[in-house]
Amino acid sequence: MTFPRRLAAVTSAALIAATLLAPPAQADTPTWVSSHETQVGADPATVHVPPGRAALPVALLLQGGNVPKESYGRFARTVAGFGFAVVVPDHQRAVGPVTGLFPESQQLQATVQWAAEENARAGSPLAGRLDAGRLVLLGHSFGGAAGLFSLGNTCMPPFCFGPVYQRPGALRAAAFYGASTGVPIANAGVPVALVQGDADGSNLPAAARATYDSLGSPPKVHVSVLGANHYGLTDTQTPPGARPDPSPQTLSQDDSIDAAARWSALFLRASLGDRLAEAYVYGFGDAADPHVTVVHERG
Repeated sequence: MTFPRRLAAVTSAALIAATLLAPPAQADTPTWVSSHETQVGADPATVHVPPGRAALPVALLLQGGNVPKESYGRFARTVAGFGFAVVVPDHQRAVGPVTGLFPESQQLQATVQWAAEENARAGSPLAGRLDAGRLVLLGHSFGGAAGLFSLGNTCMPPFCFGPVYQRPGALRAAAFYGASTGVPIANAGVPVALVQGDADGSNLPAAARATYDSLGSPPKVHVSVLGANHYGLTDTQTPPGARPDPSPQTLSQDDSIDAAARWSALFLRASLGDRLAEAYVYGFGDAADPHVTVVHERG
């Protein structure tokens, strides 16, 4: 095991230990995660990275429809604290007569290309720190649906336009919040977690569970965040420009964000081979976290 991989393993162990020793309600956003602005293709983006010298897997966050990237600050920084470079673009385009922030499948390949170029670019704050060969995917609402269709190599309007789409070979795993498709997804080779607020009035819990059941291949995990609604992972309820959820949230905003981030990050780490994260996600994590209930199929 190389020094960077040993460091990543030690970091993961420390983070998981902290998760277990501190009640979820006392969790806090890691202030030691740094953030800076960049551009991914034509999109302005914020990148959140933890300190250290390890080559980081790249986590692309596909935003909810018309939810600005600034709305995911606490969630993105918390996921980054588990050992990821989290990239959050603002992807503006037209969907029919409406122009706004609407993610699409082509952002996956653009992010892989950006990571490879940024990792090699002289003067980049991320030079030598990105592993462009390990892409993981996060998504919220519209972005989660776009991500789900991208896993199945399906070019499905309005999430993708064009006759051909091929998911990048670098894609390793995905975790989506408040997302469903209504049709089966052939996700072979890509483990999927669906994190769903059980008070979500925009993407109904039954729809998320049906999507989980229809995923073609394990490993797959379904996490219900108790008392969270459709905006349980954004910094505030109903971010500027977004459509309100008619169902109120009863869990505190910080607790719902932290639960969503914790389970997303640990699922992604487990899917990349982290044994401690595997033990949490597929073992004792459900019993240790009072804010969630979990079902899974490990395969």
